[in-house]
Amino acid sequence: MRIDVVTIFPGYFEPLRHALVAKAVEKNLLEVYIHNLRQWATGNHKSVDDSPCGGGPGMVMTPTVWGPALDDVAAGTGPVSTACRLTSAAPHANKPRHDDLSGTGFSGYTDTAWIDPARGEAPCDGDKPVLVVPTPAGSPFTQEQARQLAAEKHLVFACGRYEGIDQRVIDEAAARYRVREVSIGDYVLIGGEVAVLVIAEAVVRLIPGVLGNATSHEQDSFSDGLVEGPCYTKPARWRGRDVPEVLLSGNHALIDTWRREQSLRRTLSVRPDIIDRLADDNALSTDDLEYLAQLADDAEHHS
Repeated sequence: MRIDVVTIFPGYFEPLRHALVAKAVEKNLLEVYIHNLRQWATGNHKSVDDSPCGGGPGMVMTPTVWGPALDDVAAGTGPVSTACRLTSAAPHANKPRHDDLSGTGFSGYTDTAWIDPARGEAPCDGDKPVLVVPTPAGSPFTQEQARQLAAEKHLVFACGRYEGIDQRVIDEAAARYRVREVSIGDYVLIGGEVAVLVIAEAVVRLIPGVLGNATSHEQDSFSDGLVEGPCYTKPARWRGRDVPEVLLSGNHALIDTWRREQSLRRTLSVRPDIIDRLADDNALSTDDLEYLAQLADDAEHHS
């Protein structure tokens, strides 16, 4: 996969030179290029913004800068043609983790491009790169979207600032990109850089070969629609608190049942809306429904 990031603060992306993202770079599973938007700005001040049409507070990022930048990223021309790949901050040791020793094979979630017919996209658009624009006005970013993006060959991230990017940039970019406006939450950040880091980490860890064992992300929160339950490690007793006995039993069937129940319990506690949605979609098993009914009975008896 290739990732291009366009930003006015390239230094924000130092974290991509560390941890699993850097490991993916070292293994040649990922190429990352960071581009300073001001390379496409003109004038003495290299300005990238102007006052909003119609009045109002703040500034809006201009199409005359963003347009050429995205043109070059799509075509690999201009400053993009000579950009240097991001490198790892320090080589990672090749020492395997315990789950690497018996890691399961994983070839990706899908081999097809993410096409959105609602945007007028056709299968022939699959060769276009995906342009991801973080914005509070976008659709909520989900684990399913992370899976879809992980199957892509080329992702481009546009980091907005101030009041955002002129909407004409986003609309016009659809000629060269499959555009995705996404939000990482119902709040407003200073700029899109932090959101890009969040999305990049969520996506890169799903690229085949990045994690040593596919089950590491198959058991993640939201991978099956539920929030992940609690996890434990050694020692078996710490400060008077014990690891649940079932996890030390060696009975994997019981452990799987316990983990599923804990996931249901936690989801019901922190995200009851998810339980309601899964129930409406008939995505809960009979055992799930029986356990949830038991939780409801217990809650009623203790009220």
